[in-house]
Amino acid sequence: QVQLVESGGGLVQPGGSQRLSCVASGSIFRIDDMGWYRQVPGKQRELVGDLSSSGTTNYADSVKGRFTISRDNARNTGYLQMNSLKPEDTAVYYCYAQILSPPDRTLIYWGQGTQVTVSS
Repeated sequence: QVQLVESGGGLVQPGGSQRLSCVASGSIFRIDDMGWYRQVPGKQRELVGDLSSSGTTNYADSVKGRFTISRDNARNTGYLQMNSLKPEDTAVYYCYAQILSPPDRTLIYWGQGTQVTVSS
């Protein structure tokens, strides 16, 4: 059984920074792509960015230059560093990971979501 657990959300002032973490646990052979989506009530979930196992990143235009995705493969952990936060970044943030588990199955797993609120 594989689980993704997120942490790091909360209230932050405009212009501030926040770092989200996403820890994968369970029977894991390998983690391929990791990434983050966000969702605002009444809107579709949108991609924030992702990071491949080879190190290639992809970001939404709205967060380029402000957000950085990284990972610690030894700890099965992904991070989303958010700088220069704006009120429009307020959303529930979800991490996901493409994970190879025994015996030989690759599935996409999702975190539970963490609320980030940018407000003064």
